[in-house]
Amino acid sequence: MSLFWAMQSPSPIPQIEQFSDDELVRFCLANPELNVERDENGTLFMTLSLTHLLTSSNNSELIGEFVIWNRKAKAGKVIDSNGGFFLKDKSLKAPDVAWIRKDRWDALSLDEKKSFPYLAPDFVLELQSDSDNINDLKSKMEKWVRLAWLVSTREQQTYRYQSGQEVSVIPFASTLYGEDVLPGFETVLADILEL
Repeated sequence: MSLFWAMQSPSPIPQIEQFSDDELVRFCLANPELNVERDENGTLFMTLSLTHLLTSSNNSELIGEFVIWNRKAKAGKVIDSNGGFFLKDKSLKAPDVAWIRKDRWDALSLDEKKSFPYLAPDFVLELQSDSDNINDLKSKMEKWVRLAWLVSTREQQTYRYQSGQEVSVIPFASTLYGEDVLPGFETVLADILEL
C-alpha cells in the first residue's frame, strides 16, 4: 500500500511589516487550511486547521449543544471555529464556538457576514486542545466581553468569564448556565465530552 501526501502551496506571506485588515482577510480566504489569528500588536499566529479525532468530536458535541438550543430559542446565530472577528484592539480572533444575538446579526450587512466583522460576539467558547497553552487561552478569553467559557478537558473544568465579574471555575459534573446572555441554555459537560 502506498501513501501519498498532497499539499497545495499556501499563498506566500507578503514581505510587509503588518497586514492591513483587508490584506489579512484576503490572506485567510486564500489559505483555508490555516487557522489565522492576529493579536493587538499585529503578530500573526497560524496553525493547521486539522485536529485529532477526540478534539474534533468534543468540539462537534459542544457546537451541537448550542445549535440545538438556538434552533428552539431562535435567538441568534451559532458560529464555528472558521468564523473570525476583528476586535476593538485590532486583533482578529476565531473562537471554537461563538454566538451572536439575532438583532446584532441582522444589523450586519451581507458583506460583513461574508467577511470578518468588527464585532465581539455575545458568547464565545474555547476548547483547550492538546497543543494549547492554558495561559495563552486565558489571556485570549479576557478579550471577549459578555460571556466566555474556556473548556479544559485536561483539568475537567470550565473557566467562566463574564464582564464585571471574577473568573469562576465550574467542574464538568456541574451545570453550566447561559445566564442572561444565552437565556434557557444549560449543559453538563461530563454528559457530552469524552475525556
